[in-house]
Amino acid sequence: MSQFRIKIAMPEYEKKLDYRERIVLLGSCFAENIGEKLTSRCFPVDVNPFGILYNPMSVANSLDMLIANKQFGEEDIFFANGRWNSYHHHSRFSHQDKKICLGQINKRVTNGAEQLREASFLFITFGTTWVYESIDNKEVVSNCHKQPAKQFRRYRLSADDAVARWEALLIRVWDMNPGLQIIFTVSPVRHWKDGAHENQISKSVLFLIIEGLLERFEKDRIAYFPSYEIVMDELRGYRFYAPDMIHLNETAVDYIWEQFSQVLITKDSRDIMKNVEKLRLATEHRPFNEHGESYRLFLDNQLTQAEKLMKQYPFLNIQDILEYFLRKLKE
Repeated sequence: MSQFRIKIAMPEYEKKLDYRERIVLLGSCFAENIGEKLTSRCFPVDVNPFGILYNPMSVANSLDMLIANKQFGEEDIFFANGRWNSYHHHSRFSHQDKKICLGQINKRVTNGAEQLREASFLFITFGTTWVYESIDNKEVVSNCHKQPAKQFRRYRLSADDAVARWEALLIRVWDMNPGLQIIFTVSPVRHWKDGAHENQISKSVLFLIIEGLLERFEKDRIAYFPSYEIVMDELRGYRFYAPDMIHLNETAVDYIWEQFSQVLITKDSRDIMKNVEKLRLATEHRPFNEHGESYRLFLDNQLTQAEKLMKQYPFLNIQDILEYFLRKLKE
């Protein structure tokens, strides 16, 4: 029989995600997409406490700050374009009010630091090797916040420099949390601004960085998930892309999630996840008559199922789903 596509051989992971264990994800779009899938299924997860990050140095800086539980002050933010901003954070943290800006930044750092100390898994996704360095203080920034280009030096990161930075950083991470399993991946989203050739060079350097780290540490501490390869070899057609032809569409994200969950989530947790998915889907149900008796019976049944699941698995946190059904029943 003819073979119509290449199937990526998925790695085998000794350690797998479980509902009892905390998870942290840092980096670019893979972290956001898989993080949303885990969050919606009620895994104890913290996704990008600094917002989306793209290059290895920015991710390393954020990890340093989580280890130190750095608290940001007025000297760490600046006012531009009508809002207070941080060069270490995505624009989702920017705000017109200085106190609100610092408050939400420090809350996320504190929560992320606590999660990292107790996590069993840390997923890190690299998107590009292009970095922006502030000319004033020589620090790599995570977001330029539309400041003038003359304020920054833009350059491509070398594999050797990144490996040296990350090798020392991972040792510090494991000193803080010895049992942490770290899994790297390369974002399949192309950085098209510099063209096809430069994108390929950038992605190639990312692979060299990760390979360099995999060679330096034991397999039970560090691993790789082939999200890039899945997209490039299994999902070759443009039908798996959003209208911009760069970002992945929902079908592609769902397929990657399917591969991810099969090899990286325990069988018991996948079984629990199916029940959580049913309850989550029930919260999206929109009846013809919200005040009708049939809808109230539906809500009551879903509430019973949620309470039963929580009683069966005390470690499972589906409080937001439970509160949704309670709230709808009171309306």
